[in-house]
Amino acid sequence: MFNTDKVIEEMDFSGVRKPLSQAETLPPACYTSEDFFTLEKEKIFYKKWNFVCREDELPATGDYASYVLFGEPIFLVRGQDQILRCFANTCSHRGARLVCDAGNRNRISCPYHSWTYGLDGALVGAPDMDQTEAFDKSEHGLTQLRLENWEGFSFVNFDADAEPLAKSLGNLPVELQSYNFSNMECVRRKTYNIQCNWKIYIENAMEDYHTGTVHKSTLKKQETTLLDTNGDWDAIHMPGNKTIAVLGGVENVFPHIPSLEGRAAKGTYFVVLYPNTFFAITFDCMWWIQAIPKTAETCEIIIGSCFPKETIARPDFDEIVGDYYRRWDKALPEDNDISEEQQIGLGSKFSKIGRFSWREPVVHLMDNWILDEIQGLRK
Repeated sequence: MFNTDKVIEEMDFSGVRKPLSQAETLPPACYTSEDFFTLEKEKIFYKKWNFVCREDELPATGDYASYVLFGEPIFLVRGQDQILRCFANTCSHRGARLVCDAGNRNRISCPYHSWTYGLDGALVGAPDMDQTEAFDKSEHGLTQLRLENWEGFSFVNFDADAEPLAKSLGNLPVELQSYNFSNMECVRRKTYNIQCNWKIYIENAMEDYHTGTVHKSTLKKQETTLLDTNGDWDAIHMPGNKTIAVLGGVENVFPHIPSLEGRAAKGTYFVVLYPNTFFAITFDCMWWIQAIPKTAETCEIIIGSCFPKETIARPDFDEIVGDYYRRWDKALPEDNDISEEQQIGLGSKFSKIGRFSWREPVVHLMDNWILDEIQGLRK
């Protein structure tokens, strides 16, 4: 049996627990150890709400998409009743994966023995089971997983006893209400496979300390302030009055979202939705980044780009949006490269525990959130 206590006892987290100005970073083994990654899966990923997709990506009856989260194959499908559901992607017969792509179907049929399920997960067809004693199709439907939605964002939870999504989000919906995310649609997804620990990528996204170096010719130096939050999220805010979703010098941009109020009308948010999702939300659009761990030292990075429906309907949308794509396609590879370099360095036997800059408050908060979860300290 996996000994979680032993993994925790072998590492010294005392420095991480200090105030930011005194604190130390997580031990390098937290980014390289498969045992620590197993602990994260058991204590965090299998118990928390995990963002998986936008509802608008599966709009029609029968639309489905498969995903693998932390080694767990799942799929989402839109039912005849228009409800979006999530199922474990494993046949109730002998466990074969049911779907491995995205598309539209009126039934889910197993590629192994043709057991067939309705869009609600009920078993509707099981060939040659007539001689199996006491076989009842109603007892062999798919395993449905918890799926909840907020403003068009869909989250899955593998723990049947987990708190509702609303409690996990805390005051996030109130803080970001004026963006009217439910009126947005995802117009593009792009995936990268990166040789780095998932935490490296999210930590990088949530600090402005690196921007003047890593993005010196693209995004340049950024200045942000930490926000007060409650729930499983943290955020920083960058003041300004222009979209940051295009590179400098681009003038032909989309109009501001008319409903913006408060901080939303005065700058850009960078948000971490724990454990592994990043939101960047600016005046005319938002984009999300998932760092889905595959191993302790590899992850899949997915970026999704969302715009208001009225913006997408503009006749010049395809022309203007190209500058937005160019910005993301330039900046993300810069983050990809430095994240892989950090992973290589952390793998050195000479790698040391570091110290935080005052410009890395969310990295410190994130590391402590992770420790709270794996040590069972969060209520």
